[in-house]
Amino acid sequence: MKKITALNKRITRCTKCPRLSEYSKVISKSKVRRFRDEKYYGKPLSGFGDINAKLLIVGLAPAAHGGNRTGRMFTGDSSGDWLAKIMYKNGFASIPTSQSRDDGLVLYNAYVTAAVRCAPPQNKPTKQEIENCFVYMQEEIKILKNISVILCLGKIAYDVTSRLLDLKPEKFGHNKLFTYDNYRILTSYHPSRQNTQTGRLTWKDWSAVFVKAKKLTRNT
Repeated sequence: MKKITALNKRITRCTKCPRLSEYSKVISKSKVRRFRDEKYYGKPLSGFGDINAKLLIVGLAPAAHGGNRTGRMFTGDSSGDWLAKIMYKNGFASIPTSQSRDDGLVLYNAYVTAAVRCAPPQNKPTKQEIENCFVYMQEEIKILKNISVILCLGKIAYDVTSRLLDLKPEKFGHNKLFTYDNYRILTSYHPSRQNTQTGRLTWKDWSAVFVKAKKLTRNT
C-alpha cells in the first residue's frame, strides 16, 4: 500500500504536460451548465482498485467532465456507467454505479488505470503526452504483482500496454485475446458515447468481454 500510495501522490502532482495541465484548469473553471455548482478536481488522476488484483483495466484518459470533475477514473460520465454496471454484474465491483469518489464503490480483483492521466482536448492526447505518462504505468505494473489479465479499452490503451510488456502489437479489434507467458491481453472498444450511441459497441458485445475476463482471472 505504501508504494502505490506514494506513486499516486506523485501522479496527482504531475505537471509534465503544459497543454493538459492548462486544459484541466480551464475546464475546471468554465465547467458545463449541469455541473456549474460542483467543484472540479482538475488534477492528474491516479489509478484505483484492488492492489492484489489479477485484472488490470486500461483506459485512454479522464473525461473532461467525468474523471476531471470527480477525481476518479471512469466516474461521473457515461463510460463510467457502462464500466461500473458490467463490473458489478461480473463480481468485480461492489455497486453498479460510479458517480463520485465517496460513493462507496469498491473494486474486487480489478484495478483501473489509463494511458494518460489528465483530460486531453477532444480526447486526443499527443504522442509526447502519452510518453510522459508511460512511466506511471511502468511503476504500477511493478507494484501490482498479481496482474495476469490486462483489458485494454481502445487502441491507444492496447498500444501502450504492448509497449509496457515489450510486445509487438497485433491488429486491434473488439474482444480479441492475446496470450503470452505471463499475461493474457484482452481488447475491447472503449465504452465512449461515440461507440455506444452509434452501435459500434453494443451491451451484448461489452458483456462478452467481461464474461471472458472473469473466466480468465479464475484460470490464471
